[in-house]
Amino acid sequence: MRRRDFVQASLAVAAHTALQAPVAHASPPPRIAYGSAVRGDALVDDFAYRTALVDHCQLVVPEGGLKWEAVRPSEDRFDFYEGDKLLAFADQNGMKMRGHTLIWYAAMPEWTSSIRGGKAAEKALSKHVRTVVGQYKGRIPSWDVINEAIAEDPRGSDYLRPNLWLENMGKGYIETAFRRAQEADPKVQLVINEYDIECVGEQFKNRRNALLRVVRDLRDRDAPIHAVGFQGHLKGQYEIDKEGVSAFVAELKAMDVDVLVTELDVIDNLLPADEKQRDEVIAGRASDLLQAIFDVNRPTAILTWGITDRYTWVPMWFTREDGSPNRPLPLDRDYKAKPLMDVIGRFVSRA
Repeated sequence: MRRRDFVQASLAVAAHTALQAPVAHASPPPRIAYGSAVRGDALVDDFAYRTALVDHCQLVVPEGGLKWEAVRPSEDRFDFYEGDKLLAFADQNGMKMRGHTLIWYAAMPEWTSSIRGGKAAEKALSKHVRTVVGQYKGRIPSWDVINEAIAEDPRGSDYLRPNLWLENMGKGYIETAFRRAQEADPKVQLVINEYDIECVGEQFKNRRNALLRVVRDLRDRDAPIHAVGFQGHLKGQYEIDKEGVSAFVAELKAMDVDVLVTELDVIDNLLPADEKQRDEVIAGRASDLLQAIFDVNRPTAILTWGITDRYTWVPMWFTREDGSPNRPLPLDRDYKAKPLMDVIGRFVSRA
């Protein structure tokens, strides 16, 4: 959906509402915002890229500009250049910006390898979360506090992914991060973000269950978790577990935990070579995921991990054997809309 259409439709709804007599029932919820991850270099160098973001998006999120590797070049220095640049772009174009990500096992600067022991780790984590969230207090409405905390194949007590924080602080690092984020900005939406929880298969089911275990534990401790982010890096060869996703969302809803889709794309390396057929499968997978969520609880936002096939992470890990370019995103390499964009437009238009 183009941003100008979103704005015009919103204004039309507002004008229509203003002409109506007051009624007792509540107003319908606002339209769902659509957004995209943004590459800082392309934002500067590619005019067509900037235009596509302005035309289609109401939300943006930096691909890497707010990860530790970018923000923390040294223990005592914070660098907010990339985050500030994208936020300025968002402000100039009437968009909002999400924060990604405060705590992740990857993209860590070399100096963090010297962190040892629970006190040192908690001090480093707390300083980072308080400083970064505090830098954007009142300007970033939603943060991925914890990213990819679940083990690749969770088994029994080994359900959390090994990382610096788990090694030094135990599983309590998750609760600590959420509490520090709330202290820094009490009004921000705090999210735990995860991948491979959407498809049919035992491993996907186990990962959903492990994530529920984490969320329940946080809720039992009255920790400030507000939402779960479905990354939505869908493997195109697998069907969406529609019943499993809906049941998962229902469990979250019962705990008063919202959902959003944070990184949607469809990995197409094992899909047919024919582009039309491939695009139809991609759109179908995304539609199945979104419908399974919407059947239970309306997500607070839908974002794709990039807006155009010209700039996507997918070929780095999932190159097609036939040599044809990957097509995981809503716009093709020439910025033309594909069926995936139609699917997204259909869902974000829902009241």
